[in-house]
Amino acid sequence: MEDEVVEKDFGDLAINMGPQHPSTHGVFRLKLYLQGEKINKVEPFLGYLHRGVEKLTEVLDYDMIPPILERDDYLSPTSNSLGFVNAVERMSNISVPKKASYIRVLTAELQRISSHLVALGTYGLDLGGALGGGGSLFLYCFKERENILDIMEKLTGTRFHTNMNQIGGVRYDVNTDLIKQIKNLTEYLRPILTEYKDIISKDEIFIKRTKDVGTISSELVQEAGGSGPVARASGINFDIRKNKPYECYDEFDFDIPLGTNGDSYDRTIVRIQENLESLKIIEQITNGIPSGDLSSRKPIKSAKLLKPPKGSYYSSVESPRGELGFFIVSDGSSIPYRMKIRSPSFSNLSIIETILPGNFVADSVTILGSLDPVFGDVDR
Repeated sequence: MEDEVVEKDFGDLAINMGPQHPSTHGVFRLKLYLQGEKINKVEPFLGYLHRGVEKLTEVLDYDMIPPILERDDYLSPTSNSLGFVNAVERMSNISVPKKASYIRVLTAELQRISSHLVALGTYGLDLGGALGGGGSLFLYCFKERENILDIMEKLTGTRFHTNMNQIGGVRYDVNTDLIKQIKNLTEYLRPILTEYKDIISKDEIFIKRTKDVGTISSELVQEAGGSGPVARASGINFDIRKNKPYECYDEFDFDIPLGTNGDSYDRTIVRIQENLESLKIIEQITNGIPSGDLSSRKPIKSAKLLKPPKGSYYSSVESPRGELGFFIVSDGSSIPYRMKIRSPSFSNLSIIETILPGNFVADSVTILGSLDPVFGDVDR
């Protein structure tokens, strides 16, 4: 006798959103079960961008890994390498010169602004008619982002995957001309970013599309392991830069923006406010960057390989998307025995299965875009 196949009734229609969809960029698929225009159930499908990065690290020396990791969250490459080198430095008791630490924070905050500008600009496109038809704000955001990429190119020789951070310090120094250029940029960006916030808070279409849409409670965020702007928009006052300071963040004065409703609107506003706080940090760095060495280690050309002591270690940093953690198991050799990456995009994206049901199918793009996932960071 043939086994009976029992299918649960989740609605009249099941449709695929992605991977060939403008808002999923060919690397993510949602199967939506609909009752009319309402979503009853969601099934996410991941792995379209999986490259086996964690497994790859098991055949690379510690010094060879940072450039590979910069390809994960490709909108904020230095956050990936910074989290890894922080973990290795702690497990190996390697000190970092203060000047190198300042430069690390400087580049991390510049790329935080750059990443949030991409999030804001592309979100306008996702929402179509909002924010000047979508295209206007998109072009403005990318125009300002170009200024940051120009600075990264002047500092490192490349605009994007900079290979800036190395174990024990940084590879490149900042000169007087570059400091002046960064100061001019912060003065230029502050009124523009403030204007972006005003535009959004007064845009009727944007408010209608995002207010009370995709609301995430603080309890749900904590259950899912959410972090970053997604968690802070729900009122959770946690930022690793403040709560578990690393590098020299404890030397700088900045605030942690929080939301109250945890909806798509709050998540967007929190990111804009974070950009303004990042400008405060950058201004403090450019006004008092110390002198000294760029690294506490000999040049990597040295034949001696780094061999951390045996044991397991975890360290995390605050990336633009939240807590980016690295769990490393060392067997005492120059190659990690095992490494696991705690991806903020993955944890934040896991919430979508819970919050999409009950919403209109037209709001699925609004909610997904507000989480700001980077799928290189999700799939690894």
